[in-house]
Amino acid sequence: MVKSIKDIEKKLNDLTISGRDKSLEMLNEVLKYLPKEYVDLINEAFIYKRIPKEYLLSSILFTISTALGLTFYIKALGYKNYANLYFTIVGSRGDTKSEGLKLATIPLKELDDKDYEEYCFDLNNYKSDIDSEPLRKQTLIQNSSIEAVHKIHSENPNSIGIYIDEVYSLVEKMGNSSSRDGVAWRTFLLEGYTNGFVDVSRKTTKSFRIKETYPTLLGGIQKEFVPKLFANGNLESGFVDRQLFMPRLTKNKKLKRGSMSSEVIESYNNLVFNILQYKRQSENEEEDKKQFEIVLSEAAEEKLFSYTQELIDRQETAKSMIKEYMSKMQISIHKFSLLVHMMKISGDMNYTKLMDENTVDVAITLNEFYFNNFKIILKENLKVVYKEPSLSEVVLLAKKNGASQKVVSEITGYNKSTVSKCWNKEKNIQKLETSLKYNRVC
Repeated sequence: MVKSIKDIEKKLNDLTISGRDKSLEMLNEVLKYLPKEYVDLINEAFIYKRIPKEYLLSSILFTISTALGLTFYIKALGYKNYANLYFTIVGSRGDTKSEGLKLATIPLKELDDKDYEEYCFDLNNYKSDIDSEPLRKQTLIQNSSIEAVHKIHSENPNSIGIYIDEVYSLVEKMGNSSSRDGVAWRTFLLEGYTNGFVDVSRKTTKSFRIKETYPTLLGGIQKEFVPKLFANGNLESGFVDRQLFMPRLTKNKKLKRGSMSSEVIESYNNLVFNILQYKRQSENEEEDKKQFEIVLSEAAEEKLFSYTQELIDRQETAKSMIKEYMSKMQISIHKFSLLVHMMKISGDMNYTKLMDENTVDVAITLNEFYFNNFKIILKENLKVVYKEPSLSEVVLLAKKNGASQKVVSEITGYNKSTVSKCWNKEKNIQKLETSLKYNRVC
């Protein structure tokens, strides 16, 4: 429903631009409202390292999502939601996909480096007959089996960030029905998206249970491998619907002498460390308060309610693959709202501040941004064209299956006279069978 001149302008604009231009416009809109420290990093990396802005934005969102963990949540519209999300960066070789991933995750890597040193020290000094074996604190996971991921997450239940330079190998595993590892990966990521529990019992390892999982995912994939994402059960299982795809939108063709400002990198790192500090504090056994609820203002909750209802209404008329994706958008809008809010308060970490309407607006833009990217991926990678069967083909099929003219009329919507004329025409059965192979009328 159109409520204002602004709504009319937006709808007209949506009709006149589409695809990559539309995503680029939404990208620029998001960058206008994010804190300066994040935007400066994105802009300088684009100038000096030629990292596409959208790639680095997705990598930053993954980093903040991982840093938040189960420590922060929102309750809205009857649901409790966290901020874990799955990102897939799509590009060609040489698109600097990896560089953006590395730059954004520097704070997580530095924390893991420090934790590993402490773990090695504790391991070298513990006495097995007196002490319990030290547990390694870890946030980022690379090149691990699903068994290792389960174990690491059980020892680090607040969050784990699964960081894969080339996600195709994981997709290939999940698409192999005979691979126990692949099936387990898919199940873990499907359940983990909504923070479901994991209960593991094996003969070779001790049993453990994670009451609430919190995996995040960031991976790159080459364009030619994207169709594989939609094959071998990944589409039907809902794994694709949970992905936030990021095709390339921006390109810097001009080399720039110099390097990124160390102050810009440090400012960004400090914001991430601020969030991580709260996460680490909540992980201490002595800490009473393990979680913090972010409360929404009335205006923010109303905005979230209205947008979710709009998604439900749009879903009713959407095509099949879009319909399923839009059902997950009703979850991701909560996750994006929390993510944007925490980015906005990451300077002073005033978690008592109410989430405002503007934050939900930015989250909506992000949600629609990744939805439009999904449609770009579909258009560019799924070249399946559906052809409606002709009346002649339906009639021949009806004759073959003993159906009546009346049934053909009801199915096709043609009147009885038109169906009757077509019915009396002779058709070659072999032509029908050949046609059916391609058009799959059944």
